[in-house]
Amino acid sequence: METLPRVTIWNEFRHEKKNEQVARIYPEGLHVMIGKALGAKGLDVQLAALDEPDNGLPIEKLVGTDVLVWWGHMAHGEVKDEVVERVYERVLAGMGLIVLHSAHFSKIFRKLMGTTCNLKWRAIGEKERLWVVNPAHPIAVGLGEYFELEHEEMYGEHFDIPAPDELVFISWFAGGDVFRSGCCYHRGMGKVFYFQPGHETLPTYHDPNVLRVIYNAVLWAAPSGGPQVTFGHRPEPLEPVK
Repeated sequence: METLPRVTIWNEFRHEKKNEQVARIYPEGLHVMIGKALGAKGLDVQLAALDEPDNGLPIEKLVGTDVLVWWGHMAHGEVKDEVVERVYERVLAGMGLIVLHSAHFSKIFRKLMGTTCNLKWRAIGEKERLWVVNPAHPIAVGLGEYFELEHEEMYGEHFDIPAPDELVFISWFAGGDVFRSGCCYHRGMGKVFYFQPGHETLPTYHDPNVLRVIYNAVLWAAPSGGPQVTFGHRPEPLEPVK
């Protein structure tokens, strides 16, 4: 029987404590909302937040994590550099990383991308249509040709990221902007997926299509179970050398 991935959902958990509108939408925190949805599908879920010791990500928790889901916005700079390095090393070793919405500016995503990860934005709650441009991709399982969010924060091109290894979604916004909103990368032995929707003042993580994408992305990003990779000096050849 296949083992389902162990998932840790990391959230700053600041907006929910400071903004009444956000607290009404996510009274327990948006990470709890996502966690309940993934847990209902049978995944082993644990939660983590910025203000916990080690920013919620001690090495023991990361070692027990197959896929890390990351949401941040107002406090990217407060994530400790040693925690970023810890996550970075785990991704290179095979842990999956799902980067949500404004976490495009997180230290860990910028470190993995090697670019500014900057973009255009506009927060007036316009309609977003997410087109599936790679329908054969595992992250697109169970979706139609597109799905729509009635209100979302606009992110627009140019998005300063490396060209994705695979592009799953392109978004169109009612104001006319477009955006590469579902981007897949391989870094070392790990897989990274950036997914754009998720403005904190809107009920995006109540949407079943959005939650389906995150679930699919977790399954895609989980370690493959392939052989352990070794590096360095190999003194003994596999075959006799004459």
